Amino acid sequence: MDMPPSGSKVRIVIESRTGKQTHEGILISPAGEGLMTIKLANGYNLSHPLDAIDSIDTIQDATEKVHEEPSNHIEENNLSLPQVTLLHTGGTIASKVDYETGAVIARFEPEEILDAVPELRPIATIEAVLIGNMFSDDIRPRHWNQMIKETKAAFERGTSGVVITHGTDTMSISAAAMAFAWSGDGGRPPGPIVFTGAQRSSDRGSSDAKENLIAAIHYAAYGRDPSGEGDSAVIVMHETSSDGTLSILPGISSRKMHSSRRDAFQSIDIGPLGRIHVDGSDCRHEILQQKTVKRPISKPLLFDEGIKIAEMIAGPHLLPEHIAAIASTEPDAIHVHGTGLGHLPIADPNGDSPENNLVQKNLTDYILSGGIVVMTTQAIHGPVHLDVYSKGRDQRDMGIIGHGAIGPPEVSLVKLHYLLSKYGPNQNKIDSKWSMSLCGEIVDIQ
Repeated sequence: MDMPPSGSKVRIVIESRTGKQTHEGILISPAGEGLMTIKLANGYNLSHPLDAIDSIDTIQDATEKVHEEPSNHIEENNLSLPQVTLLHTGGTIASKVDYETGAVIARFEPEEILDAVPELRPIATIEAVLIGNMFSDDIRPRHWNQMIKETKAAFERGTSGVVITHGTDTMSISAAAMAFAWSGDGGRPPGPIVFTGAQRSSDRGSSDAKENLIAAIHYAAYGRDPSGEGDSAVIVMHETSSDGTLSILPGISSRKMHSSRRDAFQSIDIGPLGRIHVDGSDCRHEILQQKTVKRPISKPLLFDEGIKIAEMIAGPHLLPEHIAAIASTEPDAIHVHGTGLGHLPIADPNGDSPENNLVQKNLTDYILSGGIVVMTTQAIHGPVHLDVYSKGRDQRDMGIIGHGAIGPPEVSLVKLHYLLSKYGPNQNKIDSKWSMSLCGEIVDIQ
């Protein structure tokens, strides 16, 4: 049997236990040896042994266009609609299938997203700006700065709000960076800045991409102006695994809590700011946390891209030589993911673990040399509290910063980078600012 090339649209007839079956789809790279794999119209892959296939007919050659080409322009502006700027960085929300391999790759252009979601057109006039086609694990602080610059430029052009399409793995980090950039110094952005992504790519029947994007565009166009207190950048993603309702989450307290569920994102300790109900192009949003104070509109601060922060996890395999090796690279700071309330293995009560004493010594030496050590907690929820146990107080005496903070470790990391960008490696300054809520990241959770 002659096999058409990958990318061809085919009709196959197979022998099964219930008789002959017919399927149509796009021929992709086989899932295994001796198999033929097609991608069905619903987005799922179907594989069958080659010896079970009765016939295969080509409906459309791989060299022909299987899908319509997207338009090369955005429709004429409807002046009655608010303008929203769509900044595209990549990720699953902007992914499609590579029919040569069957893999999902990030290569949609912004205009393709608009053509794929026509429900956006009656909501807002869309201005699309391409930053990159990156999976989010490849994003660095330089890319935060690119996003920050583009949001500033968009507001200066008069946009009502900005939506940033972003891979979900590190979306909460970029959202926190955006919030600190605009509001860490007491100000706020002129309009909503909304991050959104997708847990399931648009070729899958269970994709959340379309509703996430519709809701994000709606909130950027019609959401309340940010106050600067926890809402300078927000994340809009599914509230549950079902369609129809999406959460508005504070960018300074959110985390991806599941690798694949559509409702993977949750706010840590602060809670959702609101929710958006979506039915096609019809959207409405409700605010769950009212903000009574609105800061003045400001200009954002860019992050120092030369800052080096080492990350370290406390646990039974943290050894003093690891700390010495990190210190030898001369980082500007060490960010420690401590256990529980924010603890390290620095005591040897049984007299059988001298390496714990050396952990304390090496960290103390690093701090005395001018290094900065900041503590967060692996527990995710709850505060870093270094006054409960004597070990915590010992860590404060060593000069470790972090007492009183809440929120996920990613936000702690971004806050540390922000303060280093603003004040340099000034231990006293960073210590004094750490317990302050710069943009709503610290609230009373007692």
